[in-house]
Amino acid sequence: MGIQPIDLRKLDEKTANTYEAVIVAAKEGRRVNEETRLEYNSLVNTIPSKGIDDDSEDIENPDQLKISLEFEKRPKPHLQALNELLKGKIEYRYKS
Repeated sequence: MGIQPIDLRKLDEKTANTYEAVIVAAKEGRRVNEETRLEYNSLVNTIPSKGIDDDSEDIENPDQLKISLEFEKRPKPHLQALNELLKGKIEYRYKS
């Protein structure tokens, strides 16, 4: 996966301040990442263990590998957050 630059002019069109937009996108990215992590952990916990609980041996579990590869193919959380911000799907306000 190559690096995809983001045109800051598009970000300036959607927000009043570029730095604030970066903070909003970072917070949204953390939220998306947390949701993804919880989803991954819940799926991995449903996989039955093989009964061997020895940490010294690396036993590959094909079901867990399949789930891991599926999650790796997903867009990264920070890119999801930036795209949502550019599409106007994220609303933010100042605390007062």
